Amino acid sequence: MAVKMELTLGPIPFHWSAEARRDFYARIADEAPVDTVYLGEVICSKRAPFFEADLPDIADRLEEAGKRVVFSSLAEIMLKRERKATEGLCQGEDGREVEANNAAALLHLMGKPHRVGPYMNVYNEETMAFLAARGATHFALPAELPRAAVAVLCDRARTLGAGVEVQVFGRASLALSARCYHARAHGRTKDNCLFVCEEDPDGMPLDTLDGKGFLTVNGIQTMSRSYLNLAEAVPEMAALGVTALRLGPQQQDMVAIARIYRDLADGRIGPDEATARLEALGMEVGLSDGFWWGEAGYRRIARAASA
Repeated sequence: MAVKMELTLGPIPFHWSAEARRDFYARIADEAPVDTVYLGEVICSKRAPFFEADLPDIADRLEEAGKRVVFSSLAEIMLKRERKATEGLCQGEDGREVEANNAAALLHLMGKPHRVGPYMNVYNEETMAFLAARGATHFALPAELPRAAVAVLCDRARTLGAGVEVQVFGRASLALSARCYHARAHGRTKDNCLFVCEEDPDGMPLDTLDGKGFLTVNGIQTMSRSYLNLAEAVPEMAALGVTALRLGPQQQDMVAIARIYRDLADGRIGPDEATARLEALGMEVGLSDGFWWGEAGYRRIARAASA
């Protein structure tokens, strides 16, 4: 492969209990061959108090295990306390990088090295150059970008000296709303949700009126029903200049998944074996790769092409 790619683990988008998070990150620190771990609440600020006190210890343990820690900001900011929390995150003095997922974070990061997350919608090279001129050094691209767009962005990132990260596993984030679908589905309001999203640690399945699996709801976030699996595209990504492969945390064996993608990125196995090993994990939802090939996101193009 042309480029040795890093393996990263995105922030947990779901409302997991504090104990579940501690156990998850302890195992990631001890067993997962990932280079960078993103921490923090990116979807709903109401969830943060349940686990934010644990973040310093989690970050220290990950770093002691040789992982780089990056703190991710909220993707949607609507309240004064959310603005204040974002400002505090960006002005932290612990020396750790910050991934901006909202323009409010960019305000406080301007002129300082930082990362741009997948919620910032960097769709073209001019946007990338604009943000790089203001301190961005690394871009995690939106999951819906096709390979032609990624190729253009990789070319520009090379001239800017910036990293490019693509999500290769996990549910794709499709949209954020000011309203909480999760609460509404249970007859509650956003302000009186009683944290019902904790009942669906892998997201709440959403079906069509005729009973077909369609999307997944995670609080204010709409996600894909299937898990992305871009194993077939990893060799091409390396040739294009993608510098990091991102895994989205799910209620799956993320250590096993990280090992599969690490072996794939390092050339010890090929894409077909990687996908076969993923399927052997017995996941209840399907795998998809349509966005990468310029098709509907829910489709599985690589498997259909090889059938």
